[in-house]
Amino acid sequence: MTRLLFISALFPLMGIAQGYQVNLQGQFQQGMGGAGTALMYDASALFFNPAGASFVNRSEVTVGMTPTFASGEFTEDNTNATANTTSPVGTPFSAYGLFQLKDSSRLKLGLAVYTPFGSTVELEEGWVGRFALTRLQLRAIFFQPTVSFRITDKIGIGAGFVYSYGAVNLQKDLPLQFQDGTYASAELAGTGHGFGYNVGLYFEPIKSLSFGLTYRSQVNMAISDGTATFTVPSSLEEKFPSGTFASSLPLPQVLTFGVGFKPTDQLGIALDVNYVGWNAYDTLAFDYATNTESLEDTKSARKYENALAFRLGGYYNVTTDLSIRLGLAYAMTPVQDGYVTPETPDANRINYTAGLGYTLGEKFQLDFSILYTQVKREDSNLETGLSGKFKTQVIAPGLSVTYNLY
Repeated sequence: MTRLLFISALFPLMGIAQGYQVNLQGQFQQGMGGAGTALMYDASALFFNPAGASFVNRSEVTVGMTPTFASGEFTEDNTNATANTTSPVGTPFSAYGLFQLKDSSRLKLGLAVYTPFGSTVELEEGWVGRFALTRLQLRAIFFQPTVSFRITDKIGIGAGFVYSYGAVNLQKDLPLQFQDGTYASAELAGTGHGFGYNVGLYFEPIKSLSFGLTYRSQVNMAISDGTATFTVPSSLEEKFPSGTFASSLPLPQVLTFGVGFKPTDQLGIALDVNYVGWNAYDTLAFDYATNTESLEDTKSARKYENALAFRLGGYYNVTTDLSIRLGLAYAMTPVQDGYVTPETPDANRINYTAGLGYTLGEKFQLDFSILYTQVKREDSNLETGLSGKFKTQVIAPGLSVTYNLY
C-alpha cells in the first residue's frame, strides 16, 4: 500500500521575500526597498523599529494594503510539460495606531496589526506535482502592543509583545485512483497561534545621521487540533481514516541593522541589513491522532540555512506635499539545493521598488508603493523526486492612508 507523505510546508509561495517571509508592512519603507529601521516616518515604525517610534512626533493612525499579483510556472525536466498557478490576488494589510500622551513627548504607546504571511497558491488541475500540492491557503495576523521611550534627544528604546493567529488549508492529490480514473485527495485544515516579541534601539547622534538595531524573535506557530480529511475509495477508508493532526512551523528570528542619512531636508537614504535565522526550519513534521500502515506520522527534511538580505532606498521631497521614493533589495535564499518544494521555490532575487507620498491638508497623508520581482529556480527534490524549473513573477502595488490625531 502506498504510504502517505505530506511533504508540503504550511506556508505559501511568496516571491517577494526569503522563504515564506513577507516584507509588506509599510508603504514608505516598501517604496525604498523595504529599508526603514533607521529612518522614522509614520506609525509603521512600530514594526520596523519600536524604539524609533518615540521619534515620530505626533499621534496618528495608519492603515494600508498591498495586493499581490503573483504568477508562477513549473517546467518538468523529463517531459518539458508546464503547469501554471491559478492563484487569486493576495491581500496583505497593516494597521498601526501610535499615541503620544499630551504631557509627555518622550513616551509613545502603540498597537500594530499586520499580516506577515498570507496568500493562496493554486496549481492547474492535473499538474505533475499534484501529489505534493494542489492548493494552499493561509491567513495569518500578528498583533503587537508596543511601548516606545525616548531616553534622550538622541537615544530611544522600544519593545512590543507579539501574538500571532493563523489558519491554513492545504490540499493535494494522493496516488490512489477511483474506478473512474480520478485520484484520491487529502485536505489538512487547522488554526494555530504563537507568541514572540519585537525590540529595538534607535540612535541619532546628529540630525543628518541615524542608526537602528532591531530583533524580532522566532515565533513557533503550532496547530494542535487540525482536521485531516481523506477522500479515498471505500475499500481504503480504514487505511486512511479522517481525524485530527498536530504540526508546527517556526517563523524565524530576524536581526536588523539600519543606517539613515539625510544630507538635506529634501533627501533621505536608508540601508538595512537583515540576518534571518532560517536554520530553525529544519524539519516539517505531522503527528496524526490515528495511525495505520498507510498513514504514519511523517517527518520531511527542509534544511533551511540562515540568510542575509540587503535593502537600500531613498526619498526626495519634491515639494512640501509630494515625496518620491526608489529602492532595491537583494535577498539570499535559505533553501538549499535538493530541498526546493512547490510552495516555496525560492532563489536569490532582486526586488525593484518605487513609491510616492502626498500630504492632504493637515490631517491626511497618502502613500503609494509598487514592487516587482522575478524568481527562477531549477532543482530536483531529494525526497519527492520532483525535478524541474520554477519561475515566479510578482507585482505588488500598495496604498496606505494616515490620519494625524494631534
